[in-house]
This record gives sequence, C-alpha cells and structure tokens, in this order.
Amino acid sequence: MNHETRFEQAWQQLPMVAILRGITPDEAIPMADMLYAAGWRMLEVPLNSPDPLNSIHRLLSHCGDRMLVGAGTVLEVDQVQQLAALGAQLVVSPNCNPEVIRATRAAGMISLPGVQTATECFAALAAGAHGLKFFPAELVPPGAIRALRSVLPSHCKLLPVGGVTPDTMADYVGAGANGFGIGGALYKAGDSVATVRERALRFTEAWQRHKAQS
Repeated sequence: MNHETRFEQAWQQLPMVAILRGITPDEAIPMADMLYAAGWRMLEVPLNSPDPLNSIHRLLSHCGDRMLVGAGTVLEVDQVQQLAALGAQLVVSPNCNPEVIRATRAAGMISLPGVQTATECFAALAAGAHGLKFFPAELVPPGAIRALRSVLPSHCKLLPVGGVTPDTMADYVGAGANGFGIGGALYKAGDSVATVRERALRFTEAWQRHKAQS
C-alpha cells in the first residue's frame, strides 16, 4: 500500500496531524502509542526538535505500519532526501517551497506545505501538494478560509495550523476546512503522556461531534 492510499485512510479516520515539537527520542514511542489509542493516525516530529531523525526512525520502526509518520519544519530539499532515506511518509513545512514539494512527491511521500494566500495555494497545488497547511491560522481566520475555499478545487484538503483548539474547530470547519494540524494545544516539550492524552481525547471528541452533526 503506497503512502497516498494510507494518507487517505488516515484522513478518513481522523484528519488531524499531531505536531510533537520538542519531543525527544525516548519520549516518542509512548506518546505515539497513546495518540494511536486516542484515535490519531498522523504525526510529525518537527526538525527543530531534539535529535528529530532519531525520533522519526524509532517511530517508523515502531508504528509506521499503522500511523503516518513524518517530519515538520522541512525547509530544504536535502532534508526531504534525508527523510526519504529513513522511510518517512509525511513532509510538513511552514512555507510554500515548490522545490521541496516536488522533491517530496518524487520520493513518494505526502506533502503538506504552509500557505496563506491564493497565490501560495495554487503554487503549492501546481507543485503537487497533497493538502494545504494554513499557517499560522491566527493570520488566516475562518473568513479567509471561506474565501479561499470558494476558488480552490473542491477535493483540496485544507488544514489550519496554529492556535486551533477544540472550541474553535467548528468555525473553521464551517468555513471549509476539513482537517487540522495541532501543535501547542496538544503537546508542549516535557508534557506527560497523561496530560497529552486528555488533550488528544478532547480534540478527537470535538471532531466526532462535528461528524455526527454533518
């Protein structure tokens, strides 16, 4: 099964990417096991975390067959190549760099670049992005998502990232977002598994309420 098929399956189960910025290799596996039990199927370790490639390698070995595992804060093509060599499945960026997107696609990985404007959205899609990360979401409120959704392809995956909480998800979904990346509202460096579990379940429950009402 290729990564695109697995991405679609994960998206159908829970269209949220857990952003584990600051996690260490020793913390990664217990956190991933908890997230999986809470219903999450996609996670990223930002490359500005401690020893991120080690964390990603451990996660891929432990749960890469049941979760989509990759990296965030991917800025350069050589980073994409490092991730491909590890067998990573997901590449997330804060910016729209067509070279990074094309390299990600060429390596068979899922590309979720950061965008804010219509120009960036269409440039990312033209380069092969699988979805669009609206970052920081504080600068792309629901009204902006609604306007962009009206001109983007209907199948396009739109993920606000940054400042999203279980209470604000509904406004974004109502505007046309159909997924999220969740960082500091889910995990901060040093948080315990038990603490993150409570937050993870609140996000899962908020999404399930949305599905039940739609």
